[in-house]
Amino acid sequence: MPSLNDILGQGRAVQVLRSCIASGRLHHAWVFYGPKGVGKGTTAQAFGATLLEPGLAPNLAGELEPDPDSHTQRMIAAGTHPDLRIVRKELAEYSSDVRVRNSKQKFIPLDVIKEHVVRPAQLGKTAGHGALASRVFIIEEAHLMAHEGANALLKVLEEPAPGVTIILLTDRESHLPPTIRSRCQRVAFAPLDDEAMRAWYTRSGLGLAPDHRDWVLAFAQGSPGEALRAHEAGLYDWAKTLQPLLDRMEQGAFPAELGGTMTKLVEGWANEWVKAHPNASKEAANKDGVRMLMALFASWARRRLHEARNAPERIHRVRAIDLVFETESAIDRNVNIGIAMDNFAAQLARR
Repeated sequence: MPSLNDILGQGRAVQVLRSCIASGRLHHAWVFYGPKGVGKGTTAQAFGATLLEPGLAPNLAGELEPDPDSHTQRMIAAGTHPDLRIVRKELAEYSSDVRVRNSKQKFIPLDVIKEHVVRPAQLGKTAGHGALASRVFIIEEAHLMAHEGANALLKVLEEPAPGVTIILLTDRESHLPPTIRSRCQRVAFAPLDDEAMRAWYTRSGLGLAPDHRDWVLAFAQGSPGEALRAHEAGLYDWAKTLQPLLDRMEQGAFPAELGGTMTKLVEGWANEWVKAHPNASKEAANKDGVRMLMALFASWARRRLHEARNAPERIHRVRAIDLVFETESAIDRNVNIGIAMDNFAAQLARR
């Protein structure tokens, strides 16, 4: 289990949390917001582990830290501590309600919020006398809570049980209901700088070939999570598949197969994902695949914008970035993927 000392590139956020720990005055609800994959979840777990530790002691810098070998920290590291709960939409698969178990995992349903947050938050302490918190709940992708679930959570935030701390993680803070945001302490997370990303890569042990490594780090734009996702999804291979088509387009020849190639990449990835995760939504997987593909094109367009030699080239690169957002919006409106990819390819080729 990483400690707050292990968090890379989020000095401001960590300082906010350390100040709270040092003061002993703990807000009961938090929103950690910022881009995907920049350390919100890792920081929330380190913060939660610190709050649940009854034996905090100053480190060499005078900051209160848990002993990693304490009973509490060993349970947290093993994932067996009953008072640190990580809540995510995939918990629907283990619901006592068969309808919830069989539902596609596009949102965090009310039953998951009730079973894993509302009811446990009302229970008494099970461990950790003398700790800053008796229970910590970390809700991943909090913006995906169903309306009823958000209302159920709001009641907990309005009348918090003593010692309960709730941390909401989101890369879409504006999608959280204002009534929930107004009751939370907000902590911003930003993309990591190049030095922090290099440190993360060294820790990661990925051991990629230099060209592959450089591509992944450039694509990630300061997000270790996106770097891992790009590596695991094989986006470097996607880029190698698409680059010859983009080269032809840059030379003035429209690659008629571009849209179809894009569709095959997305649907191939989505099919494999659903095969590996039977309760996953194929629709949601398709949308995730398109978002990854659009992120790849956005990375390409940003790089080409930096290399642009004149105003027309710069305008074309900016237009490509606009197309990325337009295509993501179309997919969110459930436009057919093949149609959306063909339109993207045709619009991208226009000068």
